[in-house]
Amino acid sequence: MTSVLPADLLPGIESEARKVVAVRPARLLLGAPVVLALVATLITALMSGPADPKGQPATGAATIGLYLGMIAVFVVAALLGVAATGGEYRRKTMALTVLFAPDRDRLATAKYATTAAFAVAVALAAELVSLLMLLAAGRGKFELGWQLIEVLGAGLLVALCWAVIGAGIGLLLRTVSGAVWLVLGWAFVLEPLIWVVAKAFGAGGFAAILPVSTTVAGVSAGSFQEAEVFAPTPAALVVLLLWTGAIGAAGWWDLRTRDL
Repeated sequence: MTSVLPADLLPGIESEARKVVAVRPARLLLGAPVVLALVATLITALMSGPADPKGQPATGAATIGLYLGMIAVFVVAALLGVAATGGEYRRKTMALTVLFAPDRDRLATAKYATTAAFAVAVALAAELVSLLMLLAAGRGKFELGWQLIEVLGAGLLVALCWAVIGAGIGLLLRTVSGAVWLVLGWAFVLEPLIWVVAKAFGAGGFAAILPVSTTVAGVSAGSFQEAEVFAPTPAALVVLLLWTGAIGAAGWWDLRTRDL
């Protein structure tokens, strides 16, 4: 059977995948968003009323649990990326890894591809259980239409992006703790503060191009069209892809050129 991946890349991807599934905390981390998505969606589906076309989110209050699960997925995706790269430096195993995989371009590709694949798999699992809970407990409270499908598709893409962003930051900082604090601090503290300040000074357009803003706009299916700090969904996803490419390329260049 012919593989869709280059044969010389498969050993690296297999090795990176084993590093993820062989560690019990990593397996628990992979399952956490799925459990959260299941429980949160079941609760919001049971407690919410009929869907309001003018309400927030646009897909209905019953889907709030889905969004909570997706937030968890994006956080886990970034942490997986950080662990795959920064973890090598923390354990002082990067030099040994490069010894057995001397082509650093392929090594970086394998790390990015593996973490992205795990992130998409977790996102898909979380979305499927959320959808099942909505169908079981939220009938008549949400619309299974293109808007929800748009949210689900964007969620997969955003999970992939944050996995690569996390891996790129891990390569740049060469540490787990610093990278984790940077990602979480930026996502939940610094960037929201920038939104407030930018909006106060009438510079919401600047905030709209930041990574967390593009993430929210990308998966919200137009729920915040009147907010200055969120771009339209297609544009937001394009900007997030640009952030992903820039950070991923910077991490790859660091691995390729700096001494270990």
